[in-house]
Amino acid sequence: MPDWLTLENFHALAKEYRLFGTLLGIFLPFVEAFLPFLPLAAFVVANASAYGLWIGFLLSWSGAVLGSYCVFLIVRKYGQSRLLNYVTNRATVKRLIHWVEMKGFTPLFLLLCFPFTPSALVNIVAGLSNLKRHHYLFTVMASKLVMIFVISWIGSDLRALITDPIRTGIIIILIGIMWWGGKMVEGHLNAKVEEDMRKASRMNKK
Repeated sequence: MPDWLTLENFHALAKEYRLFGTLLGIFLPFVEAFLPFLPLAAFVVANASAYGLWIGFLLSWSGAVLGSYCVFLIVRKYGQSRLLNYVTNRATVKRLIHWVEMKGFTPLFLLLCFPFTPSALVNIVAGLSNLKRHHYLFTVMASKLVMIFVISWIGSDLRALITDPIRTGIIIILIGIMWWGGKMVEGHLNAKVEEDMRKASRMNKK
């Protein structure tokens, strides 16, 4: 994270420039959808710490949903252009697109629920598939609600990490479960993709 983007600086901006701080609270989760190397969890924690659980959650959720859906719409419109050929022509991506079209809501929801899964790739694959726009918007809204609320709850009272060891223990366990769960879901879905593709290939040969 850049040196200027500290929790203290974010709090100062939020107090001095209320409107600017609010827009920044939406913009940072929004832009993370386009630049997935940025720390979404840190932005969500900063919002919850600066604005409280509910307002911070709404800012982060709004920005994350808007960003993910914008990526989806851009890929849907320009996915076949030369600029994105290096992504769309990869065999793995093509298999994922086909599998998402077959399975629909559930795998996308599960992948987007966890903060340690490749959500940027999910947005791209969904945009390249034939999923209806409003179906994907609902999926993103529901899954981001779960993920961002949990992170917002963690970040809403950072002092409690020091003063309340029980809360700290719960948070550590929760983060561990989210990391493990995300990896398990990702691994399981990858295995299912390969299995379903092998079955489809055998059926086509018959």
